[in-house]
Amino acid sequence: MHLGDFSVEILTAGTFRLDGGAMFGVVPRTLWEKKMPPDGRNRISMTMNVLLVQGGGVNLLVDTGAGDKEDAKFRDMYALSDSSLLAELAKRGLGPEDIRVVVNSHLHFDHAGGNTKLDESGRALPVFPNARYLVQRKEYEDAMAANERNKASYLPYNYKPLFDTGQMRLFEGAAEVAPGLSVYPMPGHTNGLQGLLIESRGEKGLFLADCVPTHHHVPIPWIMAYDLYPMTTLETKKRLLPQAAKEGWVLFFEHDPEVRAARIVEEKPMSFGVRPIESSNVTP
Repeated sequence: MHLGDFSVEILTAGTFRLDGGAMFGVVPRTLWEKKMPPDGRNRISMTMNVLLVQGGGVNLLVDTGAGDKEDAKFRDMYALSDSSLLAELAKRGLGPEDIRVVVNSHLHFDHAGGNTKLDESGRALPVFPNARYLVQRKEYEDAMAANERNKASYLPYNYKPLFDTGQMRLFEGAAEVAPGLSVYPMPGHTNGLQGLLIESRGEKGLFLADCVPTHHHVPIPWIMAYDLYPMTTLETKKRLLPQAAKEGWVLFFEHDPEVRAARIVEEKPMSFGVRPIESSNVTP
């Protein structure tokens, strides 16, 4: 699709599964299981949708999926498929060296694992050697000081080598990364969660990352138990969604296996209908 002068494509970096109850927090299972049925281990199927934005001489990715560095036990726990991101780029005539900007929404393994790869000696190297990797400073600091609550999601070899070599740039709040493209803070899931806001010729689009991971999470109280600050997520959604509805933003869902992009309509105060634009053709 196009948003103003930008070409925007949703690529799939693979599939995985997470606990359905954790994905829907306080929402009763009798409600969420009708929308996303769990498997025998109570896990729901999801995709790792990433965004490729091209325009103004910039090839930019938002998030990189889980990558292919993890062992068999880890892959079984999350039912991780092989990463398909580089193959998706190759279909579009792009190699890893052609990506110049990677925006990491945050540094959890299913969003930043594809940042790096292992060489024969086991050293982590950048997958995109010419790219600047962009993250919020508070996100990097929290990742480097991970605690018992969040350390399972933060794997340092996904991001620390990039900071050490100077490829990772840290932002504090909203900032333009290229004309018409800005990082957009959406705290709640983590303190430093950010999306990418695209603005061109009166059109707007926002990559929602884990603020609203699927279209089923559009209702204000449907918030993940994985969120470190759920009340902050609540306030972020109450600020963000009415504006997106009023201005007709295109919203991109990172983990949705059914609807990858949509517009929303405020049908009554703080209650939104979803109008899909692009559906997924990936079966987890």
